[in-house]
Amino acid sequence: MNELTTSVDFEDEEEEEEEDKEEEEEDEEDEEEEDEEEEDEAEEEEEEEAEEEEEEEEEEEEEVKEEEEEEEEEVEDEEEEEDEVKDEDEEEEEGTRRKSRRGDSP
Repeated sequence: MNELTTSVDFEDEEEEEEEDKEEEEEDEEDEEEEDEEEEDEAEEEEEEEAEEEEEEEEEEEEEVKEEEEEEEEEVEDEEEEEDEVKDEDEEEEEGTRRKSRRGDSP
């Protein structure tokens, strides 16, 4: 009977070892899947961050561009204004010269 018990014990032990191995393999597979999912999530996050950064840079560039255009317009307006004042001054001066040639008092 001792042999029978030993044989049964041995079979039980083998079954337990097999189950343990299967559990270990399943755990490893689960861990691998989790790792892969985490990697995928990390990659997605990086991509999203990169896209957001790119969008922010584009917005900043657009803002800078708009500011430059506004500054150019202001400079152009100032130049036009200066030209107008110059023209008015020249016209006034020309009118004063004509009057003084004719002998009219200014």
